[in-house]
Amino acid sequence: MSEPDDRFDGPSLSDPPKSEAVFNAPLSVVVVALSMPVLFFFQRQLPDMGASMAFAPIDLQNGRWGGLFTAMLLHGGWAHALMNAVGALAFGAPVARLFGERFGSSVFLLFYIGCGVIAALGYGLVHWGSSDPMVGASGAVFGLIGGATRLMGAPQGWRGGRVLSLLDRRVIAASIAWMAVNAVTGLIGYAPGADGARIAWEAHAFGFFAGLLAIGPLGRAFGTTSHAGRSGGADSAI
Repeated sequence: MSEPDDRFDGPSLSDPPKSEAVFNAPLSVVVVALSMPVLFFFQRQLPDMGASMAFAPIDLQNGRWGGLFTAMLLHGGWAHALMNAVGALAFGAPVARLFGERFGSSVFLLFYIGCGVIAALGYGLVHWGSSDPMVGASGAVFGLIGGATRLMGAPQGWRGGRVLSLLDRRVIAASIAWMAVNAVTGLIGYAPGADGARIAWEAHAFGFFAGLLAIGPLGRAFGTTSHAGRSGGADSAI
């Protein structure tokens, strides 16, 4: 049985803002990041390398929905798992801080998982009927990138505070840059850690926009500081 890494969904990561102390990341973010190499270690012990838990678009036709979740628990290699772990740590920290301590961990995990599921679902719809498997947490990681994109440049930096409007020029410029890199990487078909596997760039895009959209209402509902009613980009966060 072939290994479930026919499609690789590893993101190309840029450096996080220098104002963010990565090593002071919230516990929920650290747990998510560490889980990737740990789960891959156990994945390697499975007889089928986790192929039965991968997601293939044809699963949607056959009523198998579990792969939308389990695929993000798998990776195609050590480089794939470690790169996603670094991405989750760098971009997950500001998102988790926005949600605070009371419900922060639960909201962060739901945000992360939700972005991953939407990423896989979007990929499945684009490649409807395909039997090519996809594995990796990069759709969820791109959701964190999308969320973090709307936190950059806020008055309180990346430590909670305000969510920028979708129409903010910084958000638009950063989104275009991320999707350009994503598209080029997908067309070239190569990224560090891909090991020759195809890149599920469509999943990255769906995950990114899921995070970009969801951070607005979640920030209003669970943000650690009151950013509704203030002047500036946060007032129109949607």
